[in-house]
Amino acid sequence: MTATMSQQLVEEAASMLPEVVEIRRSIHAQPELGLDNPHTQRRILDALDGLGLDSVTTGDGLTSVVAELVGARPGPTVLLRADTDALPMTEDTDEPFRSTVEGAAHACGHDSHVAMLLGAARLLADRRSELAGTVRFMFQPGEEGHGGAAIMVDEGVTHGVDRSFAIHITPNIPAGMLSTRPGPMLASSDELHITVRGKGGHASTPHFCTDPVPAAAAMVSAFQVLITRELDAFNPALLTVAHIEAGTTTNVIPEVATMEGTIRAVSEETRAKVHEGVERVAAGIAAAHDCTAETQIVHGYPVTVNDAGEAGRTARVARDLLGDDRYFEMPTPVMGAEDYSYVTQQVPGAMVFLGVCPDDIDDSLTAPPCHSNRMRLNESALHVGVALHVAMAMDADPDQA
Repeated sequence: MTATMSQQLVEEAASMLPEVVEIRRSIHAQPELGLDNPHTQRRILDALDGLGLDSVTTGDGLTSVVAELVGARPGPTVLLRADTDALPMTEDTDEPFRSTVEGAAHACGHDSHVAMLLGAARLLADRRSELAGTVRFMFQPGEEGHGGAAIMVDEGVTHGVDRSFAIHITPNIPAGMLSTRPGPMLASSDELHITVRGKGGHASTPHFCTDPVPAAAAMVSAFQVLITRELDAFNPALLTVAHIEAGTTTNVIPEVATMEGTIRAVSEETRAKVHEGVERVAAGIAAAHDCTAETQIVHGYPVTVNDAGEAGRTARVARDLLGDDRYFEMPTPVMGAEDYSYVTQQVPGAMVFLGVCPDDIDDSLTAPPCHSNRMRLNESALHVGVALHVAMAMDADPDQA
């Protein structure tokens, strides 16, 4: 794409900003959870209607939308993905379009992801004569812990796809900046549940009991030693015990202590090693305290791995579109998780972060992040995402990345 074409594309995307913002705000005000997002699905279908797309279908196991646009010339099939669901939390902002649904809020920016991809669909439809190949638009519910992407993969969304691309906003990067990296982009995410069993009794006679609380406490420290002493520091993991519960009052030693937490890793090898280590350490410490430990690890999302070629393509297209000063390579992965990982397991792909730090915050690192009850985003940057989706879809060169 020439400099003139890039400038024209950015200008066209900017001219669509009012429409993109209106869609984003409509979805933001009516957030929906999990795999069932009927209002959002209806909003997507309405926006796609009249674009002359070659197909628009909805999912069976979730309220997804998959649409296709076939270009005028042969070329690759490129999948562009946006997630649609919100978080089960309260929004505490003064935005006039804030959530009207109790216990649900778009605090992760999925409303903006949908709006940007719908804007891109309109621009790509207008450019069908210039398009080589097919663009598949993937609108996916259930990213926030429900694995909607895996369901859509099972329903065939990646069949015949050559490469994929996704954008995730972040308030913690200056507005309009783009960043990605090759290799691990986001971590795996697993739940840890441990039940430590002893023998309860009176707190004044611990010698008649088997107290599970010291055993549980020892496990918390030992898990940190596991992470820092058994893993390669350059292939890390993170283990957080976030919830411990035992007992009912001050003078009773409980029979059971429970703990819950999360395990994050940036490679599947390290992920497996931590799982084995946690079970071994828990069992060993429990035995040393004459207790037993039942460990359950609930597998969550895999590591999101950016294909090196597609990450390179993204960096090149971003620089061509916006200039070298608007792109930087992430130095490390982020320990958050994404079910876009299920897509990148099937086809080469890349995810990029788009900065949306609000104008009234000087330092993006201090902005309320995604999943904060006070998260806000800078809507003026959304046209960048629209333009980047279009540019990535139209980058038909299979070799240059």
